[in-house]
Amino acid sequence: MQLLQHYFPQLKEIKSVEGDEVKVVFIFDGLDECRLPLHFQSNEICCDITKSSSVDVLLTNLIKGNLLPSALLWITSRPAAANQIPPECIHQVTEVRGFNDPQKEEYFRKRIRDQKQASRIISHIQSSRSLYIMCHIPVFCWISATVLETMLGKVKRRDLPKTLTEMYTHFLLIQTNVKNLKYRGSDETNPKMSASDTEIILKLGQLAFVQLEKGNLIFYEEDLRDSGIDVSEASVYSGVCTEIFKKERGLGQEKVYCFVHLSIQEYLAALFVFHSCVNENRNVLRAEESKPHSGRVQLSELHETAVDQALDSEDTYLDPLSELHRRAVDQALQSKNGHLDLFLRFLLGLSLDSIQPLLGGLLTQTGSRSPGPDPQTEKGRRSDVGQWITKFFQKLLTQTENRSESIKETVQYIKEKIKSESSAERTINLFHCLNELNDNSAVKEIQNSLRSGKLSDKELEPHQCSALAFVLLMSEEVLDEFDLKTYNTSEAGRHRLVPVVRNCRKAILNSCNLSEESCGIVASALQSSNSPLRDLDLSSNNLGDAGVKLLCAGLMSPNCKLQRLDLSSNNLGDAGVKLLCAGLMSPNCKLQRLGLGWCNLTEGCCDVLASVLRSPHSELSDLELRDNELQDSGVRALSAGLEDPHCKLQRLG
Repeated sequence: MQLLQHYFPQLKEIKSVEGDEVKVVFIFDGLDECRLPLHFQSNEICCDITKSSSVDVLLTNLIKGNLLPSALLWITSRPAAANQIPPECIHQVTEVRGFNDPQKEEYFRKRIRDQKQASRIISHIQSSRSLYIMCHIPVFCWISATVLETMLGKVKRRDLPKTLTEMYTHFLLIQTNVKNLKYRGSDETNPKMSASDTEIILKLGQLAFVQLEKGNLIFYEEDLRDSGIDVSEASVYSGVCTEIFKKERGLGQEKVYCFVHLSIQEYLAALFVFHSCVNENRNVLRAEESKPHSGRVQLSELHETAVDQALDSEDTYLDPLSELHRRAVDQALQSKNGHLDLFLRFLLGLSLDSIQPLLGGLLTQTGSRSPGPDPQTEKGRRSDVGQWITKFFQKLLTQTENRSESIKETVQYIKEKIKSESSAERTINLFHCLNELNDNSAVKEIQNSLRSGKLSDKELEPHQCSALAFVLLMSEEVLDEFDLKTYNTSEAGRHRLVPVVRNCRKAILNSCNLSEESCGIVASALQSSNSPLRDLDLSSNNLGDAGVKLLCAGLMSPNCKLQRLDLSSNNLGDAGVKLLCAGLMSPNCKLQRLGLGWCNLTEGCCDVLASVLRSPHSELSDLELRDNELQDSGVRALSAGLEDPHCKLQRLG
């Protein structure tokens, strides 16, 4: 009560918020921004609202229902952080998935006044499937519109960006130019990154990287100071990239900072990591080098002899970039929720030669971010070593063939990982990574096989299934029917093909021994605003309660358009059907036909099924229940549901 009254003084007039006299709703906006540990298992049980406890203990007990059990809670979160809450504490899930395809075009039409230019922008976005898919994120539409409108408005315009990394790089340069125009009055068509621009961007990049590693999306003043950002000039840093970095005031009038969107944080983090590698010879993804340095280039830490040996060697290129890439790929694959997927795509994309001219100023300047100790002898020694380092990196950056060789090694490494990685979602992202590196060889091989009709001639290896899934997902054509069993492959290969359900009207996944992860992929497809999925056959699998819970979340999504769902020959039992019925009674559920034959059901589930039939929200018109042990009592319960005026059932088998 002290905590509530601190932020809401008007509650002091209320003696108690318990019982039926006062109805309480708590809204926790941004679980992913919460820095509390949320120890649901180990925290002490607290049931008394007048007892003093830590905020973490109060919050976990409130969510578990120990405190104020009659209160309602609404928690918003990015998906990656939502799994912090125990499933038994969650009663309803709604997922916001952004723009669907018509809304993407509508956005550009409204955002761009010149309709001819808007048409050109829409046409360009649609020509790159990776960009078009990303446009389901409204912020990405805004970034793309800003970049393409600016570039098309220039007399001497370059080729328009076709990859994610190119788009964000141009956006950074445009915002830097906006800042220079605002504060310096300069408006250069192709602005060269000044020393001050570079310094600010790299500090923001360091902040972005360090906080991304910690999983933080909002920052405090101490976080800025740790990255060398002067808190007293925070408004200037906000002005550097007005549309990138913003500050707000949180509870208690404390200033908090964040990037406008997570993808911008991921891009700047990748830029910092890439710069640290090519300009400072530091791989900050190594644990021993991840701690922030006090200056941008710690020349005194680089051994002079090693520099000389490197310059004298015929094989000068030490390939630190390949090592960085490999470590980044490994770390992204180890992430269960994919929180490093986009960061990896940016990091790889920044390595291409086509990006280097855009970031030339940033990659060649070596000014200091903080002065540090500066005795005369140190100055002299730094000057000598600095000349060697500058010479070394100039040679490094001009060796296009070696840079290309490094990228070839990375491409090969990613292809090897595609063969060994079991996660379908992580594998799909690796193909996006190959796209950022301009390598489409594996995809073209599958495309040629599809055109020639030879795809079914031989058994597909799992990595070929991943390539096939990527091709089908990137296709502009929606599949009328996707039958997983028609592909000659192993169980592991079928598992990698499951994401194709996002791009088909009917998915036949029966008798495929689907895992819980596969159910999660299907549920994600049901929740997508762009999903065309209407008919889903999951019969003869062993989904289990965990799989049913995931499917239930999909059925409850306002984006779900599923009309037919076959779950026959799954050992759901009464418990599984009761879980499923929560989704069937959701006002968002549009399911008309449901198959539950041979599911080991008894009379114990019939009451809840009857409740579905009586629900005014239910659209169910066809229910299959054959070969279950419902007994007479179960049939009577169903009959009572059939007699309800809200019942729309026309067939009961």
